[in-house]
Amino acid sequence: MRNSAAALEQLFLPAECLLCHALLADCDTNRLVCPVCRHRWRAVRPPWCERCGQPEPHFGPCRLCAEWPAALSVVRSAVWLSDGAREAVHALKYGGLPRIAEDLAAAIAAVSLATDEASVLVPIPLAPKRLRQRGYNQSDVLARALSRFWKIPVVDTLIRSRETATQTALTPETRLANVAGAFRASARAAGALTPGWQPGVNKPWPHLVLVDDVFTTGATLAEAARALEQAGARTIYGVTFGRAVIPNFT
Repeated sequence: MRNSAAALEQLFLPAECLLCHALLADCDTNRLVCPVCRHRWRAVRPPWCERCGQPEPHFGPCRLCAEWPAALSVVRSAVWLSDGAREAVHALKYGGLPRIAEDLAAAIAAVSLATDEASVLVPIPLAPKRLRQRGYNQSDVLARALSRFWKIPVVDTLIRSRETATQTALTPETRLANVAGAFRASARAAGALTPGWQPGVNKPWPHLVLVDDVFTTGATLAEAARALEQAGARTIYGVTFGRAVIPNFT
């Protein structure tokens, strides 16, 4: 009965790709982006900085991640923020379409963090005012979609401690200042993060994987990692769907 209803809905209200408006096949009707548009997203590939994943030639230490907290060991992004990927992020962040997170998470799921250790996903939190305006936290929706691919839990160990200006038009230097002190670890972060996790029996902290929608300079991820490091975390990774080409602010 349910399949019949879905078939009728597809017949009379055919689903179309959010980006190119092509009709979606029956197997993709639960998605918002067609396979062709997803294939057009350009994967971020090496050579890159082994720590922050910035795929540019480096001579000496990478300046982008030189000031990151020691616990933030690896950050990777799935695709460049172009070729429809920017529109997909915009739909998630501003278009009121949290369901598109499934498409974005599928791209992130292909990213390898090279860890066999127990891990949990930690979404970057929104400030309460922005959360009320948007109705959901895009990073949380993305993390929960990713958890279905990676089969690891999502834990809310971070709290946004103050409002910050949007990072979009800020320089790398002002981005760092903008998010300084913007996060703190929750009370839960100091204790067991997952059911059955016993400090002193297992490791006191599993590996934490910060999840956000876009990486530009890494300022937000670094500040979030700093708060978790101060609370006791020792191994933190980061993943994002999109990676922006850093503007030339000079």
